[in-house]
Amino acid sequence: MSNPDPRKAKTPTAQMGAAMPGLRRTLTHVAPHVRPHRRLVIIGMIALFAEVAFRLAEPWPLKFVLDAIIATASPDLVADAAGEDNLMAVVIVAGLAVVAVAALRAGAAYLRTVCFALAGNRAMTGVRGHLYEHLQRLSLTYHRSNRSGDMLNRLIADVGRVRDVAVTAALPLLGNIVTLFAMLGVMLWMDWQLALVSIGALIAFSLGSSRQGPRITGAARKQRSREGDLAGSANETLGAMQVVQAYGLEDLLSKQFAASNSRAMKDGVKATRMSAALERGTDVLVGIASGLVLFLGARQVLAGTLTPGELTVFISYLKASFKPMRDLAKYTGRIAKAAASGERISDLLDEAPDITDSSWARPLHRLHGYVSLQGVSTSYGDGRLALRDVDLTVQAGQRIGVLGPSGGGKSTLVSLLPRLQDPVAGEVRLDGHDMRDLTLESVRENVAIVLQDSVLFATSVAENIGYGRPDADREEIIAAATAAGAHDFITALPQGYDTVVGERGGTLSGGQRQRIAVARAMLRDAPIVVLDEATTGLDPRTAAGVREALRRLSRGRTTFIITHDPQDVSDCDLVLWVSNGRITDRGSPEEIRARHGHQVPDRRPGTGSSAPAHALAGAGRQGPDAH
Repeated sequence: MSNPDPRKAKTPTAQMGAAMPGLRRTLTHVAPHVRPHRRLVIIGMIALFAEVAFRLAEPWPLKFVLDAIIATASPDLVADAAGEDNLMAVVIVAGLAVVAVAALRAGAAYLRTVCFALAGNRAMTGVRGHLYEHLQRLSLTYHRSNRSGDMLNRLIADVGRVRDVAVTAALPLLGNIVTLFAMLGVMLWMDWQLALVSIGALIAFSLGSSRQGPRITGAARKQRSREGDLAGSANETLGAMQVVQAYGLEDLLSKQFAASNSRAMKDGVKATRMSAALERGTDVLVGIASGLVLFLGARQVLAGTLTPGELTVFISYLKASFKPMRDLAKYTGRIAKAAASGERISDLLDEAPDITDSSWARPLHRLHGYVSLQGVSTSYGDGRLALRDVDLTVQAGQRIGVLGPSGGGKSTLVSLLPRLQDPVAGEVRLDGHDMRDLTLESVRENVAIVLQDSVLFATSVAENIGYGRPDADREEIIAAATAAGAHDFITALPQGYDTVVGERGGTLSGGQRQRIAVARAMLRDAPIVVLDEATTGLDPRTAAGVREALRRLSRGRTTFIITHDPQDVSDCDLVLWVSNGRITDRGSPEEIRARHGHQVPDRRPGTGSSAPAHALAGAGRQGPDAH
């Protein structure tokens, strides 16, 4: 599944119009995480309106002082001005009022900033947690079709960008917009003719920004998409460093990265350039409007219809009312990038998981291990079938070997057991229950898996084993490690069970990683066990030790063993030959060996592998290399 194409913005009527579709989509996902913090939002809104009221009051003390001084110097100019006797009292009261209003406005602004910042940060932390959970629920088909680096970029960088812009740009902008309309109202009350100049400037700004807005948003959207590709390329390269260095690909990959990096940079510069042009154009527009108001206002002062103090208040309001326009121009690039990031987050959250619980699903606590496949067919997702009309019945405790050529469907077959994918036809039954009637969690609790390339996490050995059953105590973890033959080498590590292994277990040998994986599966104590090429790639001595640990793991459990090595299925109750998406033969190990011996390669001396293996994680992938 390819990444969805970016959605085009609707025609805007103001500067933010181009970003609104993306912001609206983002808000639908953010809103549920804001509701728990609505008290902070309400307090922040109260503080916001208080701040606006104090902003409106700020220039009035200056008006009274200016009018009083002019009236004292020229009594005929203002008929009702205070006399010279009480001028000092007016100045003192006005000075105290300026200090009080400034202090109150600062307090309200501080409270508004803190409340909105707390609400915004907490809400986006919730969004990031929800996005992480959602990513884990998406199917393997989705994860194989999308670059993990890009998904990581959405989880970390895109969420962070939306959070930062919401706290440092969008919420302050909201306060400025409220101030704008409040001041326009006061200006209309004071002098509607001068107020029309401000309204005309606002309309001119809206028309200009409606042309630039979509271009800035488009450039920002391209930049975020390219940055996602960059993250994917970097993650891919870092994850395959052994191949990169072995084949001397450093220069080639660096050139490819540099080319992609340059394209992302050009899109970013383009968005910044257009934002800067809009911001400087807004400054010119504000200057023209201020000059026009000063000219017309001065004429009214000379005509005696407006006092100098009222003109001062009007010009103060005019400059303050244009601040939202300046901020819109200033923040346009950031808001556009946040809208693009919000779209990328929404695209991911709108992706529906393929495997979900039905409304009638019920938990099943402990299976006996009976498995039945009835007319099962599965798809690669593009219409081609990976399995066709498969029928199989397995009794509890049986050992089932699965042999066959690469790409035949072996891993796809066993991927149905932990419900990593659902059949497009037929039924998979566990203990007689249709798997789709059971909760996904209870199904997977009853299946343990050991892969060829067993993944360990960059945490302690004890925690890696404990992932098999998170509620297990230390004694149970040690017992599982002992049964897997891992206790001795674990205790020899620098911190024993508390030793932190490298990413994907890179600080351990292949045999050590497999034994820890076996211990994890033992701790799970599941009635169904899947072993997918679990000894492939190990030297004969290590493979023999791991094979013995696997026998202890699978004793008394329904076990499916995928392998190319006939030695691994020599003690199986039934061996299946899977080819071209069908079970084309079944029988005892000896019977299958006799009928397909020419197709089952012998183990090569000095290796633990008979042929390249494919992990269960590749089940259902498109292309001929899938089992």
